[in-house]
Amino acid sequence: MKPARRLVALAAVVLLATAGCAGAESGSSGPIKVGSVNALSGAATFPEASQAAKAVFDAANASGGVNGRQLEYKALDDKGDPAAAAAAAREVVGRDEAVALVGSSSLIECEINNKYYEQQKILSIQGIGVDPACFTSPNIAPANVGPYHDMTLTLLYGSETLKLNDICALLEIAGNTLPSYQAAIDEWSAITGKKLKYLDATVPYGGSDYTSYIVKARNAGCKAITVNPVEPDSIGQLKAAAAQGWNDVTWLLLTSVYSENYAKAITNAGAGVYVPAEFYPFTDSTSPQNKDWRELMTKNNIPLTSFSQGGYLAAKYFLDVVKGIKGDVTRESVTKALREMQPITDPMVGTPYVFGPGQTHHDNTAGWPIKLASGTNKWELVGDDWLRIPKK
Repeated sequence: MKPARRLVALAAVVLLATAGCAGAESGSSGPIKVGSVNALSGAATFPEASQAAKAVFDAANASGGVNGRQLEYKALDDKGDPAAAAAAAREVVGRDEAVALVGSSSLIECEINNKYYEQQKILSIQGIGVDPACFTSPNIAPANVGPYHDMTLTLLYGSETLKLNDICALLEIAGNTLPSYQAAIDEWSAITGKKLKYLDATVPYGGSDYTSYIVKARNAGCKAITVNPVEPDSIGQLKAAAAQGWNDVTWLLLTSVYSENYAKAITNAGAGVYVPAEFYPFTDSTSPQNKDWRELMTKNNIPLTSFSQGGYLAAKYFLDVVKGIKGDVTRESVTKALREMQPITDPMVGTPYVFGPGQTHHDNTAGWPIKLASGTNKWELVGDDWLRIPKK
């Protein structure tokens, strides 16, 4: 071989060897990259979920990481904008080559990105699933119950535990959520044999005055109302009812209003606001169920909310599964492990978590009943066990 050709061949061998070493380092000893797509700015924000997931990963890193490898976590903002949600997913999945998404929380993220996740063969343990695609995609499995099972649960509590009749629904519909809420109501009807007395699916998000909707519901003979509101809307609806002197109506709401700020803002709750909390109630400050979560959130100055509970659990589930992987931690090995995992039981939830091989993931079906009464400004537990949707 001529000297020039010998040098070229030698250089090629060195280059290949160097590339092989770099690949081995980034795969087996470099950081384990994990991402999330979240509503961190915009009309409705959920920053606590990804903050909680990061706190879990930071604590794991401080204890040596996963088999000596550190976790590198990136939480991106979708701004409530479809284009931003798509761009954020492509950054963490495509450019950063994350092994999974963990702790995401957004109003639109699942709907925008679920097909992309399927194409890229990556799985997402959503901290808080909201839109229907979070629960109907083979590649997304939220840690929370979700608003649709939440509505079935609140209706079950109202009709079967509180023995209420003449239950009505005022629905705030965004995007394609109406069929999912209708399915939740139909599930309650199938279980109980009961029907709503009145349904209005035209209630707006962010309405300036809910008086007309409240008046129509009262005239329809409603004794209890289920609503799927965000906190400001619910406050406006309860104030509108109080202004009409309608103080004997029971409110069957969702976890979306479960916060200490909401409780402080409500003076007249009618016959009571009832909610099936998606995780063990965080307002029970002495509960052993929430002890580890509460301590970690407090240490990191993260608000104690259902959103931070969801992000915390999503990260814990991910770590439990990844620590059991034999060999390299890659997107492929993480996906395989999540598909084949055994159910994980945690005292913060009433249903074991499992990702599994299913084409849909809507398996969390338990909530803990809590109540907000007029004049108390505090949530209280009204059950001694989880309320569950009966298995079919």
